[in-house]
Amino acid sequence: MAVFDVVILLFVVFGLAYIRVPIILWTGFIGVVLVLISLSGTLFFPFLALFWILFLAVAAFANLKQLRQKYFTIPLIEKLQKQMPSISETEREAIEAGNVWWEKDLFSGRPHWKKLLSMPSPKLSEEEQHFIDNQVETLCHMLNDWEILNNNHNLPDDVWQYLKNEKFFGLVIPKEYGGRGFSALAHSTMVVKIATRSISAAVNTMVPNSLGPGELLLHYGTDEQKKYYLPRLARGDDIPCFALTSPEAGSDAGSIIDKGIVCRGQYEGKEILGIRLTWDKRYITLAPVATVLGIAFRLYDPDNFLNKGKEDLGITLCLVPTSHPGVEIGNRHYPLHLAFMNGPTRGKDVFIPIEWIIGGVSNAGQGWKMLMECLSIGRSISLPALSTACAKLAFRMTGAYAQIRRQFNTEIANFEGVEEALGNIAGLTYLTESCRLFTVGAVDQNVKPSIASAIAKYHMTEMARKVIMHAMDVHAGHSIQIGPRNILATAHMAIPVSITVEGANILTRNLIIFGQGAIRCHPYLLQEIKLFSKPDSDEKMRSLDRILISHVGYLISNMVRTFWRGLTAGTLIFSPVRGPTARYYRQLSRMSSVLAFLSDVSILSLGGSLKRKERISARLGDILSQLYLASAVLKYFKDNDQPTSDLNYVRWCIEMSLYKMQVACNELLQNFPIKWMGKILHWIAFPYGTSYYKPNDDLHHKIVGTMINPSQFRDRLTDFCFISKDPNDPVRRLEVVLEQREEIEPLWNKFQEAIRKGILSRHASFAEQIDAADKLGVLNNAETRALRDFNSILKEVIKVNEFNFDLSAVIC
Repeated sequence: MAVFDVVILLFVVFGLAYIRVPIILWTGFIGVVLVLISLSGTLFFPFLALFWILFLAVAAFANLKQLRQKYFTIPLIEKLQKQMPSISETEREAIEAGNVWWEKDLFSGRPHWKKLLSMPSPKLSEEEQHFIDNQVETLCHMLNDWEILNNNHNLPDDVWQYLKNEKFFGLVIPKEYGGRGFSALAHSTMVVKIATRSISAAVNTMVPNSLGPGELLLHYGTDEQKKYYLPRLARGDDIPCFALTSPEAGSDAGSIIDKGIVCRGQYEGKEILGIRLTWDKRYITLAPVATVLGIAFRLYDPDNFLNKGKEDLGITLCLVPTSHPGVEIGNRHYPLHLAFMNGPTRGKDVFIPIEWIIGGVSNAGQGWKMLMECLSIGRSISLPALSTACAKLAFRMTGAYAQIRRQFNTEIANFEGVEEALGNIAGLTYLTESCRLFTVGAVDQNVKPSIASAIAKYHMTEMARKVIMHAMDVHAGHSIQIGPRNILATAHMAIPVSITVEGANILTRNLIIFGQGAIRCHPYLLQEIKLFSKPDSDEKMRSLDRILISHVGYLISNMVRTFWRGLTAGTLIFSPVRGPTARYYRQLSRMSSVLAFLSDVSILSLGGSLKRKERISARLGDILSQLYLASAVLKYFKDNDQPTSDLNYVRWCIEMSLYKMQVACNELLQNFPIKWMGKILHWIAFPYGTSYYKPNDDLHHKIVGTMINPSQFRDRLTDFCFISKDPNDPVRRLEVVLEQREEIEPLWNKFQEAIRKGILSRHASFAEQIDAADKLGVLNNAETRALRDFNSILKEVIKVNEFNFDLSAVIC
């Protein structure tokens, strides 16, 4: 009976912590249970006394504020003020930019899955679908990527004109300003389709619609700026670019040395208040052809013309026509042989009117926040779309190639090594499409998903890199010979560009995802940081005391949740669905608790040093990222009415995400700076050891089966992958061969059987074998003709380009 009493007491204590009840209820419930146990008289007195002492000590600490503040809050504040990482004004603006979204649920330890599943499914409107089926289709037919990359090094003039005429540069500009007024989903989908034809054309198209003057004007421009510029941008009368990156600053854009001085000067024959601006920028997409230049610089007001009371006003954004005197523009960079317009821009002591600040004088010094919010939108659309395009193209072409390419008298898709590569391509393509739609859906819900966009940008570009790497392995020698027949070379060259732009991936993984995510998603951390930066006062102390005690309760609750869910292997966690995916919701909830618990322990134990422990930050960010990616897969599955054809893909993606979370946890805790704490934390999170493993070989085999054969699933997953109608196009040829293969297969098997039996010579050429098959009656005339035609187009598929000696012309 005494054991039963102890079990009941522990159950109540930990159960209340698990469900996170308020302190007063926690105290009352446990007090009542202890009273009942005391009245029963079954518990040995020394144990009962110990429980009462512990209870009263904790209850006093939790409920007696003055006692707690004197002996806990004040000493803790003194210690934390030394440990708390310093955050500059620029870092604070970056952290607070944009919105938090589903990632906050994932960070909480108890994600509300019903909220995820109830989010609206992104859909194209009839107008958007019509534009994709017609204007985008027409554009793709106009593009010859080999000519663009190797001969023109630019889009042809008729393509530029078509882009302007059809308002491709005004996709997201509202109709009231002459734009298309399309959704983020439409923008993303168009980039996907164009990129499967020409990545250079996709980049030139997407940049004016993502991070650039158009986006900044929409959100922050004055009415006068919008009325003047937006119609011109929509019509293509103006081509915009935005200059952020400086040679000295690089990824540390907050440290740019480009500067403007508020002063009086001459403009159009009049003396006005303006800015004397000096800048040196590089890697600026569309700069060589731009007519209007957005510039980020640090603004100084030494004479206090703007009455802001300080000299350094901070980063500021302005618009400058490239025809303005002193603007230097027109040179080009050459990013990995791609033909999108990219180059430097410079200016020295260029005087511009003060009204050219985006949003007017009131936005002087607000540029960094403006950039971070718009960057989160651009990162949610453009680079995920390019990554998805690369994955879709590799999925469709590599699956087909592996099914029709024969080595050792069998299709290479049948080799387990090739199948492993194909499985990775298949699973990662499903994951990229899921993440693309999930993230762009947030933008269309008027969310500026700063952390989610960083996750999407980093992981989708990295997944695309892996997909292309595996595809190159499968296509082998065919993929390394440059020429019009090579359908992977451009994607292979483009991936490093995507990985580098809008924040290098090393920076994104190690500093941004968790660094920004922890502060924005944590229920208390940002409040604590803000309070610590305020001058000491009684109000500050009371506020910190209230938040810190809540933080301690939050930490204890997540520890209990993590340990209990580990002991039960997550089997008792609520799932919002039934069926084969229910267990995945449970396991993701378990790992959400692990993330919340390990994050808090890392932050509290390492303090300010965590900012320098980039590998710890990266691994915690990996857990958050994989939770996000897995959520995207479950949402995509649900939005498509949970088709049976997708189930193995869902299993592969979630199991891979869980495995990567396991690896991140293991690496984090094995390398935790406080060694003994790392071991304890690992036991709490995973009491039975490793819980998650890679998808097994059988699952790889199953998802490859739907990749290498024509099917409705294959068409849906690679929807908006451009397929030319030109019979000489290499992508079209491959599609034709795959479509004919099923019809030809019985004839091919009959033909091969005759070779195996010795009826046809094993060592003869195909032409000699087929002639013999016709003469010997192994195949009839129609059958031999069908095999000859099939083999002819098959040879065209596997053929690589040949050039003349100086590589100046393609011979075949």
